[in-house]
Amino acid sequence: GRLAEAELFCHNQEIDLIVCDGELTPSQIRNIENATDVRVVDRTQLILDIFALRAKTSEGKLQVELAQLKYSLPRLTGKGKQLSRLGGGIGTRGPGETKLELNKRVINEKIQRKEKELKQVKKTRELNRQNRKHSKKKSVAIVGYTNSGKSTLMNLLTKANVYAKDQLFATLDTTSRNLWLDFNREIILIDTVGFINKLPHEFIDAFSSTLEETRYADLLVHVVDLADPNYQKYIRVVEEVLKKVGAKAPVLYAFNKIDLLPGFIEVPGMKSANTVYISAENNINIDELKLKILDLTK
Repeated sequence: GRLAEAELFCHNQEIDLIVCDGELTPSQIRNIENATDVRVVDRTQLILDIFALRAKTSEGKLQVELAQLKYSLPRLTGKGKQLSRLGGGIGTRGPGETKLELNKRVINEKIQRKEKELKQVKKTRELNRQNRKHSKKKSVAIVGYTNSGKSTLMNLLTKANVYAKDQLFATLDTTSRNLWLDFNREIILIDTVGFINKLPHEFIDAFSSTLEETRYADLLVHVVDLADPNYQKYIRVVEEVLKKVGAKAPVLYAFNKIDLLPGFIEVPGMKSANTVYISAENNINIDELKLKILDLTK
């Protein structure tokens, strides 16, 4: 009776959109839409739609479009009402706007074209990595759950002017900057896209060239939002994604936002050599963080 209950709620509250926190099959979307007469978007579609808003560089837009195409391919047939309602709003940006005139053959051709373009991007990244090897500079990748403060830390350390805001997926584009740790040690610091629980496989495929930066880094600085009550769960999520992409570098845990937790207690079970407590927003213990990076990249 839940679907009938949802239909009544949507009717009474004049609901325009239903968002399901999970991945739905095309038939599930169609059945819910038929029952409620409201457009339905699943978790993956919502995430990809946010990506479409956040992507700024050509590479970021390319990766988002590829992920959207891969998501839309198995959902082309039998969408009935959903296709008739396409327009502005959540779940319809980017390639979604042209679904009516696209067929599977056209989408497959687009996917192949985008993958070729991304291969070129991958080659460029590989060349950049080779150049970094020749320069003998160590590379340090900042990783973490979305909205944990990675870009704020990047800006503080390198004055990089990376887009940083209190929102999900503020960073979709990898940024790298030089950072002097002391008078004779310079490293390359890399900001990466924020991870998320139940990451859609379309995302991992499309963003593989970006996520590869974590695999080739000499050190990973895992930024954790200590003020978030779910921080331990998010640590596990990030570790799972890093395992999926094959990142094996040592990890320095930077527990961030301690300014929001007066009298905080240190996280039990963490090695002090691989842990630092900071506030990127208020420049607390940043010198200690730099010293630990220096020590772990010798």
